[in-house]
Amino acid sequence: MYPFSVGVMISNYGLPFKEAVDRAARLRLDGIQLAGTREEFHPDRMDTARRRWLMGLLADKGLRLSAVCGEQMYGFFDPEKNPVLIENSKKILDMAKELGSDIVTTHIGVVPEDPDCERFHIMQDACGELARYADSMGSHFAIETGPEKAPVLKAFLDSLGSKGVAVNLDPGNLVMCAGDDAVAAVGVLRDYIVHTHAKDGRQLRAEDLNHLYATAAAEQYHGQYIEETRLGEGDVHYPAYLAALDAIGYRGFLTIERECSDAAPEDIAYGAGYLRALIGA
Repeated sequence: MYPFSVGVMISNYGLPFKEAVDRAARLRLDGIQLAGTREEFHPDRMDTARRRWLMGLLADKGLRLSAVCGEQMYGFFDPEKNPVLIENSKKILDMAKELGSDIVTTHIGVVPEDPDCERFHIMQDACGELARYADSMGSHFAIETGPEKAPVLKAFLDSLGSKGVAVNLDPGNLVMCAGDDAVAAVGVLRDYIVHTHAKDGRQLRAEDLNHLYATAAAEQYHGQYIEETRLGEGDVHYPAYLAALDAIGYRGFLTIERECSDAAPEDIAYGAGYLRALIGA
């Protein structure tokens, strides 16, 4: 039996929030991930009363908050936009902390392989500021994998000298986009993994990662370069992947993410059953 918790990216249901939470509770999931950049849950709209309402609702349903998604769809590679993105990220981290989660997941843009190029240093400066802020409150900004191979991301993280910016390991994105080995990536990124997405898929055709991540709409490339699948039906070897997570001492969430599906609620339920069978829950 593996000591993992199973959650879901709640927005993937494509349903009104309370209805989606009810679905997650009926599946007896351990938690949900909230989209903190969606209008209804943006920190600027989440006053004290609404935050208390949300915490009460999750408690009543027996759910925890696995993480908050702080995705702003740009990345931290434009020095003119970075100050606003950084301040918004800090607001989301503050809100997540109040709601009971120490983790905000985000994309930061494609990390260059060349550590001497200008883009690398721009991203390094922005993430260094976020890392210091997260460290000050015992939290993490968790970079989602996929825009680059694991060794490139590790080299970038090592350059920050902090665990305030860490990793949200998405094995599906690694396989589909970067063409990387998700099992090997666990060993490479072991010191930084604080949250994971449970996603599966396959790469249909290799493509420049800056192209794939130039838009937030993953669906645009589905069937052309990438194919997202139900858990266990893609190229992520989940039995070996979960064994690798256990071997490094990971004890956190496997948060199901199902973005490209016309039957997401059914696929989420299938995924929950699949993961429970593997972890022995």
